[in-house]
Amino acid sequence: MSTKVRSWYALVALVACSALLLQLVLVVQGGRVLDEQTVPPLGIRLGRLVSYFTIQSNLLVAVTAVHLARAARRGPGHGSTAWTVARLDAVVGITITGLVHFVLLRPLLDLSGADALADALLHLVVPVLALGGFLLVGPRPPLTRRTAGLALVWPLAWLGWTLVVGLVSGWFPYPFLDHREDGWAAVVVTCVAITALFVALLGACALASRLGDRAREPRPLSPTSG
Repeated sequence: MSTKVRSWYALVALVACSALLLQLVLVVQGGRVLDEQTVPPLGIRLGRLVSYFTIQSNLLVAVTAVHLARAARRGPGHGSTAWTVARLDAVVGITITGLVHFVLLRPLLDLSGADALADALLHLVVPVLALGGFLLVGPRPPLTRRTAGLALVWPLAWLGWTLVVGLVSGWFPYPFLDHREDGWAAVVVTCVAITALFVALLGACALASRLGDRAREPRPLSPTSG
């Protein structure tokens, strides 16, 4: 693996870990997230923190980036199904994080100082670095129907768990998942749309991987060469 690849993912890992640590510190200090009107006890705040898709996708980016940065010249297991699924979930998940935040959540936020910095790192800087690394630096693992299906397990499990917990506790990490806002029809439409976007981005990753493989294939010599 080239020095450029290792350096890029060292940067991605540094930014993602720094963003997560900053957000953790802010939550421990009593910071509110999105439009929360009250600050719950610390244990509840920490539980809610790890419930956010934003945090989970940034964690995936951090873990996979650290793995790539440490891989050096040895192969990091890119051919394994587990690695392929983790890599795809990290890239697609963080892209969804950036897009959904930009379209649905930014109008709800009025942040400043360290809160604004953490928000920008988690929702803008890390997505740009992670997606840019996948498209421009690589590696881009191949995508099969099996790996695509496995890559959907995490987001669908997160969605199902989040809705169940929300119904039981009355707390939803994002307002577009709260049926009390605009009704169940709006929740279903939003969930279907985001799931379709996830699938479409998986397809885009597969296309990028195939195009990258073709670009690396040696071209046949022309009859007049040599």
